[in-house]
Amino acid sequence: MKKYLITTAFAATAATGFAGVAMADGHTAECGEVSITEMNWASAAIVTSISSFLMEQGYGCDVTKVPSSTTPALASVSETGKPEIVTELWINGTPAYGELQEAGTIETLTDVLSDGGIEGWWIPTYLAEAHPELTTVEGLLANPDLVGGLFHQCPEGWGCKNTNAGMIRALDLEGNGFEIFQHGSGETMATSIAAAFEAEEPWLGYYWAPTSVLGKYDMTQIDLGPYNETEHMCNADPDCEDVGMSSYPVGPVKTVVTTDFVERQPAIAELMKNVSFTNAQMGEVLAWQEDNNASADEAAVYFLTNYQDTWQNWVSDEAREKLAALLQ
Repeated sequence: MKKYLITTAFAATAATGFAGVAMADGHTAECGEVSITEMNWASAAIVTSISSFLMEQGYGCDVTKVPSSTTPALASVSETGKPEIVTELWINGTPAYGELQEAGTIETLTDVLSDGGIEGWWIPTYLAEAHPELTTVEGLLANPDLVGGLFHQCPEGWGCKNTNAGMIRALDLEGNGFEIFQHGSGETMATSIAAAFEAEEPWLGYYWAPTSVLGKYDMTQIDLGPYNETEHMCNADPDCEDVGMSSYPVGPVKTVVTTDFVERQPAIAELMKNVSFTNAQMGEVLAWQEDNNASADEAAVYFLTNYQDTWQNWVSDEAREKLAALLQ
């Protein structure tokens, strides 16, 4: 019954929106319109669905979800000041983040993934066990045929595309017998891994955690060498010529907002400061989503139903009271 009520509330807010939230003194605090990114990968879409629900049902906001990815979202913020909330922003390999922060255009609220994100190059563990040499860069370069001669690259607009491209150039991967296959979406990347595992075939490419994919499929990370900040930042910049090798650091994954949004919407900014997930929590929700072929909104319902002790600490007393009828 609880899950039905939450699902119905998702549908209702999508159809009508809300104008305000009742405060303890009986007055209504106007929230108005809020725009938030809906990045084109699963965990980010879930973060957006959960956040939107809490803003709409708890704070009375009229939320617009803006489909986007890292680079276009920050370009839009720079040029138009919208969307006002950019969440699950993986800032490694994203120079625009630092530039906008320095310029005072954005303010960082929180680590939306409290453990940080894990990025790297991976092969299936069954391949690593059969050919341990493939877990090093030197072993890959010497044996392109053992990994199918193919590197699975990030889609256009993802920060990792530039960073990978820098390392691909540094290693002369193509000159060493590899074809670079750039995926059109995160969905096709995940599908390629699933297909490889089903046939027990080789796979080499970029991936990240937390994801249902790395939760479901046993993958081994390639040793890309020690982290070197200079090399990593150069790799992330398409105009930098002095590319080199560096592992990905454990990546900060942020929620940022436009600076004027903090001034206009202090209650919502405070909410979004609190919206944070451990990798274990997000991985579990993502695995449930995949196993049940569920939408981002359905995964948000699953989280709100099963992690009440977590999200209840995110919201204000007034919002918690308003949400109680649906979620308790």
